[in-house]
Amino acid sequence: MTPDSFYDTVGGHETFVRLVDVFYEGVARDDVLREMYPEQDLTGARHRLTTFLEQYWGGPTTYSQERGHPRLRMRHASYKVNPEARDRWLAHMRTALDALALPPLQEAEFWDYLERAAHSLINTFEE
Repeated sequence: MTPDSFYDTVGGHETFVRLVDVFYEGVARDDVLREMYPEQDLTGARHRLTTFLEQYWGGPTTYSQERGHPRLRMRHASYKVNPEARDRWLAHMRTALDALALPPLQEAEFWDYLERAAHSLINTFEE
């Protein structure tokens, strides 16, 4: 872990768990996004997203230890990630990020990353 990392600044592990839990509450009820997650209970998906975000923001390197390099585009290539899927993903992330009630500077930095990541994963413009 990096001292004084964004991860630490926003509250560490508990903050990222809360974000991911709220996010997946929305995904579980979303007919477009839910089909991208084959696991019935989303436990594996929750763990992967939590560890990925923690590592990205300066927390533990669990994600890389378990899965190697993130390779986000490659890992999402088999799914239809069109603008509608991106927008739904961002809507659920917006709800989750709002639930954290982070200070404005940290919220803006986090949201900027989430938007850039979501836009980068679009792999089709088909409906």
